[in-house]
Amino acid sequence: MNEIGIKPEKASVADLGLGNVSMAYWNLHPSELVEETINRGEGVLTDTGALAVDTGEFTGRSPKDKFVVIDDTTKDSVWWGDVNNRFDSDKFDSLYNRMTAYLGGKEIYVRDAYACADPKFRINIRVVNEFPWSNLFSFNLFLRPTAAELTSFTHEWLILNAPGFKADPKIDGTRQHNFAIINFTKKVILIGGTGYTGEIKKSIFTVLNYILPHEKKVLSMHCSANIGKDGDTAIFFGLSGTGKTTLSADPNRKLIGDDEHGWADNGVFNFEGGCYAKCVDLSAEKEPQIFNAIKFGSLLENINFNDNTTTVDYCNISKTENTRVSYPSNYIDNAVDPAVGDIPKNIFFLTCDAFGILPPISKLTPSQAMYHFISGYTAKVAGTEMGITEPTLTFSACFGKAFLPLHPTKYAELLGEKLKKHKVNVWLLNTGWVGGKYGVGSRIKLSYTRSLITAALNGELDKVEYGTTPFFKLNFPKACTGVPAEILEPRNAWADKAAFDQTAVNLAASFVKNFEQYASAANAEIMAAAPKVEVTV
Repeated sequence: MNEIGIKPEKASVADLGLGNVSMAYWNLHPSELVEETINRGEGVLTDTGALAVDTGEFTGRSPKDKFVVIDDTTKDSVWWGDVNNRFDSDKFDSLYNRMTAYLGGKEIYVRDAYACADPKFRINIRVVNEFPWSNLFSFNLFLRPTAAELTSFTHEWLILNAPGFKADPKIDGTRQHNFAIINFTKKVILIGGTGYTGEIKKSIFTVLNYILPHEKKVLSMHCSANIGKDGDTAIFFGLSGTGKTTLSADPNRKLIGDDEHGWADNGVFNFEGGCYAKCVDLSAEKEPQIFNAIKFGSLLENINFNDNTTTVDYCNISKTENTRVSYPSNYIDNAVDPAVGDIPKNIFFLTCDAFGILPPISKLTPSQAMYHFISGYTAKVAGTEMGITEPTLTFSACFGKAFLPLHPTKYAELLGEKLKKHKVNVWLLNTGWVGGKYGVGSRIKLSYTRSLITAALNGELDKVEYGTTPFFKLNFPKACTGVPAEILEPRNAWADKAAFDQTAVNLAASFVKNFEQYASAANAEIMAAAPKVEVTV
């Protein structure tokens, strides 16, 4: 066995049970990983210099195939159920041995990296990848040690990533041939049967969602964050389609990060060293920062080209709607380094309410903030070429249910403590419809939403009169510079007031029904913020 590259002193893949691989490449430069990928016939360069690959059978995460080892560490602390499936520790050990045996005789790619930009919470990670392009993703997404740090690097967590290894459910205890399994006691993650690189990123996010709140009293958050010219930090939570990436990408503010952060006693810090952005319908006009970051060193996944060119057709989603690009944070011009900020002054919960019930902006009490945080609401518009006008409700606890190893109330209570301690403003921002539901009303203009965010950030909304909505009891400003007053109060914006009331009751009923799964663990303060209406479901 040979090991080459920038290898830490005294480190060897033999210590990981991989002494029989043919070659171990340690911490290769991105240019070397690109060359390896092309030479192996696993990717091509686009006309901007980015590397494009196909991830194979899986072009997204597979939540049903995500497992957590149940043992003395996790049995009483993990939120077991459809998000966290149990996996036997003996099966885990056996699967690890089968994966290392599979990699025998193969070339592997080792990456030493870390998560958490705040040194107090840093965790060192060693990633072993079967493919060089997966290793490039690991380089892009995790934080990168200096050359001096690499010489004495020791890992705390290990990720073993072998997309070509397919599990046998009868032998291995998995659901099917692909899997992502976290062992919190051994601090090892196994990912196999899938080439989708997002599994690597989200496995560490899940780890941090356990360690930081459970052991460090740090709130882990699925959000973007930026900093204003005066040093004020703002946080943006939101599910897909609510505008999180667009609205946090403000040319007048510096970007801390676009997806994963922690909130400690001294401030906010990014977990990652890069971005993993969606590419569907991407253009220089819509998302200039992302578009311009797609260059040499970036990794494009599952895209298509214009005919007979190496120019990407971002509108072509024949492989998947979940086309992606990963790149280091320094590919964004206004990214801050180190990726840390002060205690947030403003937090935005983004929702695309296709029912037209929620105000364009409302200011939440700590009780409401915890309730809406657990609810994680948005509505997606189902559509075909002919058009389907019925919106679809979506709830995702803490705006990231799939990555929560603890019960959602644990995160909400920690959020509430921090809001009260630091007197943070929390805003519920509706980027959806006003004056009626989808098909009747109109979509709130992006310029209005940006004006509302600006007014919240500069303190203008602290000085205006507020009203209160029926049913949800949300406090909304009656005036805001650059926004028509008539759209700020949702019921008044509807021509048919009876239709508003019935739609609001239906939406409230959906909130109540969704929250039933959390109610037994939620405290009285959280429950007090539920919609105040008699509903029957």
